[in-house]
Amino acid sequence: MKRLKEGWLGMERVKEVLRLWELGANKSEIARAVGATRATVRDYISRAKAAELTSAKAAEMGTTELRTLFDKDRPGRRVKDSEIDYQHLERELTRPGVTLMLLWEEYLRNNPDGYSYPQFCERYSQWRQVQKLSMRRHHRAGEAMMVDYAGMKVGIYDRGTNELSFAAPIFVATLPASNRTYAEATENATMVHWLGSHERAFRYFGGVTEQVIPDNAKTGVTHACNYDPELNPTYREFAEHYGVAVLPTRPERPKDKAKVEKGVQVVEQRILARVRDRKFYSVAELNEAIWTLLAELDEREMQIYGMSRRALFEVTDKPALRPLPITPYRFATWKKAKVNIDYHVEVKRHWYSVPFQLIHKRVDVRLTEHAVEVFFDGKRVALHVRNDTPGRHSTINEHMAPSHHYMQSWTPSRLLHWAGTIGVETQKQVNSLLLSRAHPEHSYRACLGLLGLEKKYGSQRLEAACLKANRLAVVSMRTIKNMLLTGSEKVVEDTATAVAPLHHRNIRGDTEFH
Repeated sequence: MKRLKEGWLGMERVKEVLRLWELGANKSEIARAVGATRATVRDYISRAKAAELTSAKAAEMGTTELRTLFDKDRPGRRVKDSEIDYQHLERELTRPGVTLMLLWEEYLRNNPDGYSYPQFCERYSQWRQVQKLSMRRHHRAGEAMMVDYAGMKVGIYDRGTNELSFAAPIFVATLPASNRTYAEATENATMVHWLGSHERAFRYFGGVTEQVIPDNAKTGVTHACNYDPELNPTYREFAEHYGVAVLPTRPERPKDKAKVEKGVQVVEQRILARVRDRKFYSVAELNEAIWTLLAELDEREMQIYGMSRRALFEVTDKPALRPLPITPYRFATWKKAKVNIDYHVEVKRHWYSVPFQLIHKRVDVRLTEHAVEVFFDGKRVALHVRNDTPGRHSTINEHMAPSHHYMQSWTPSRLLHWAGTIGVETQKQVNSLLLSRAHPEHSYRACLGLLGLEKKYGSQRLEAACLKANRLAVVSMRTIKNMLLTGSEKVVEDTATAVAPLHHRNIRGDTEFH
């Protein structure tokens, strides 16, 4: 069979190429069947894929319409590249639902003799390569906010001594579709400032994106993994409040957030470099300077797009952003805790009660500015007003259960009896511990800790330490333990300093407890 001219097939044979390809014939077999080179067949199959054209669709199309897609050598076609507005294409492709096929169809309305679709795509691709734009993907408007810290920090000085106080990290957030960027300084990069910067970035942009893309810093990601990174619980709660998906980049893959990497570079070059010789005496003062220069950056025209970040944001990201939630996020920290024998958990040296059934169980504690919440198996089991007074208890009566088996096994009388086997002074100290709390159960842990010291130091030394503590009117397991650690439990008899034994109506024996 006579081969056709390279790069050209009659439109009927193009339809045959598609039909045979869909039937499973390979390119060599198709080339032999239609009388063309294998390269030509490969070229037309590629064009059909790009145009999402099937043999059924091709059969319904006229010759002229097919030639628009496949005939790249039609005589008389001479179109200048300037007739393709590449900046317009780049802007429009960030808008939801816009494709190159749609933009090509719009282009043909104004240029009936313009490029075929494959040529149109090829020229656009070449233009992007010249502009050094990422070929990996187009970011949809409102799709993501990429976040990171700049490599540069800015010094904050003490106004009194004029010496460097600390170096403030610079948070940067970028919307990849419009390249609009937000930046601010914070006192440090801890979780409270990290999430605060996220929140202020959303407010700056006036809405919420579908995703937040951070790197794998420990601030936000507890466990970095290519496939299933584990978020910090506070970061996860923040994401739930704003209805966003947090998608950390793969470890050591900065190109996953290339836009914010570029945003960081722009902030460093256009903002931080311009304030490098200034001295700032507060984070607020530094942010005032940053935001003034950020407003200038917003209005600066981007050569690639032919418009400023703010202008591009107005036509791309802004209409696609979701509204901010009615209430702002309330920062909370999470910790794991084990319920102690007195059905309390410790948070910042204060003790909060939980239902007695959870003794020895592990729970999750959520700490906010004004409240402490305790969760077990995903359900909240206790809510307390936050109290930072160390060494105190916050107890809800409903959490107590005197009839519980543990309360039956550990009672004040049993503790006093155990103390009596060690010595009178030890029993006095245990009695004082039990009376030092509104509820005796709150002292159980201290009593058990005190009595347990016998095993390590012996009954004689423990009795001596309790004697000294009793004479000094000290009621503290920790103090007695320190005496034993330092060997200072021996009482020095001194008539000038000796304290008479305590006799008080509140000191009771084991027979007083039932």
